This record gives sequence, C-alpha cells and structure tokens, in this order.
Amino acid sequence: MKPVDFLLIIHPVIAVIFVFPLIGIVSYFAEQTRQRRLQTLNKKKSNISPVVGREHVLMGRWLSGSIVGVSLLGLAYPIGENIINNRLWSSNLFLFLFILIIFVVTIAALVILQKTRQKHWRGVFATLTGIGLVILGFQDGVFRRDNQWYMSHFYFGILAALLMIFSLAILEEIYQDCSNRWRSVHIILNCFALLLFMAQGMTGIRDLLEIGKYKLGG
Repeated sequence: MKPVDFLLIIHPVIAVIFVFPLIGIVSYFAEQTRQRRLQTLNKKKSNISPVVGREHVLMGRWLSGSIVGVSLLGLAYPIGENIINNRLWSSNLFLFLFILIIFVVTIAALVILQKTRQKHWRGVFATLTGIGLVILGFQDGVFRRDNQWYMSHFYFGILAALLMIFSLAILEEIYQDCSNRWRSVHIILNCFALLLFMAQGMTGIRDLLEIGKYKLGG
C-alpha cells in the first residue's frame, strides 16, 4: 500500500471507530429518553436518570456533526485527487477556487448551525450546509454509481447527512412543540436514517473494494 492510499481509508476508519459507536450510543439514549417520557406521562416513577434526555441531545449533536464531517472527508479525497491529476489550478482556476470556497463555507455553516438557536438562522445555515454538501458530491472524481442510485453508498450517505442536518435544524422545535408533531417527525426520519447507516456499512465495503480494484487496473 502506497502512503497516499492511507488517505483513501481515513473516511471508513473514522466511520467505524467513531461514527458507528456514536450511532449505538444515540440510539440507546433515544430509547431511554422515550421510555422515561412515557413513564412520566403515565404518572409512574421512573428509574431512568432525568439527565438522559440532555445526554441524548448532546450525543445527537456529536453524531450529526460527525456524519456530515465524515461525508465531507469522504468527498475530499476523490475531489482532491481529481484536482491534482488535472492540475485544476492551472486548467480551471475558477472551478478550483469555487470548490475550495464551497468546502470552507460548508464547514463554517455546519459549525454555526451547531451553535445558533434562532429559528431563521438555523434554517439559513442548515440550507447552506446541505447545498454545499450536494454541490461537492457532484464534482468530478466522486464515485457515485449513478446508474445504481438505489444501492449507492454515495446517495445513501448524502441522504443520511441531509437528514442529520435537518435534525439539527429542528432540534429547538422538538422541545418547544407541545403537540409532539416535530418529535414524531424526528423519530420517523431518524429511524429511516438508521436503516441508511446499516446500508452504508455494506455498500461502503463494496465500493472500497471496487475502487481499489480500479486503481490496480483490475
């Protein structure tokens, strides 16, 4: 394995070591939070710690940010490789600068989204983060499997990341809405996201093998 090949596996390594354990932790806290809320509504004494909801929110923020971050990292390698191979700074300076700006703006928007509480600003920075992620995803060099989008690691990953961005954007509404409408939306979408994460484990391994064979000329 060449030193540059280690850059290819950073994305899956971080996903396995950091992101997937977080998915398990957040799922556990989500179930505990739901059980405590139901017990409280039924006037039952709960043995579940009252801080479980706060821990769920904290870990959820970490998970959402990590998924978007690891998606950007996964896109950075093929986009960077394409830039270097085609000497994009010489052949198309505008596109080169545009890609760099989109990376910076997307990361900055994600950081601000994590911190802001105002509804309209959450909407603005969630939109910027999502648009940036999609624009970067459709740059040359990214392995998308467009002809098999229904079983594509790329499309599953982008959709999962967009769901995480949406979860961050509606977080305040979940705890302010007495009708639990936003809470129900959150539960449904994140159950779907959980299925996407499971699919990512399989499609990611498959695509990594195919990309490796392609680089070896097989």
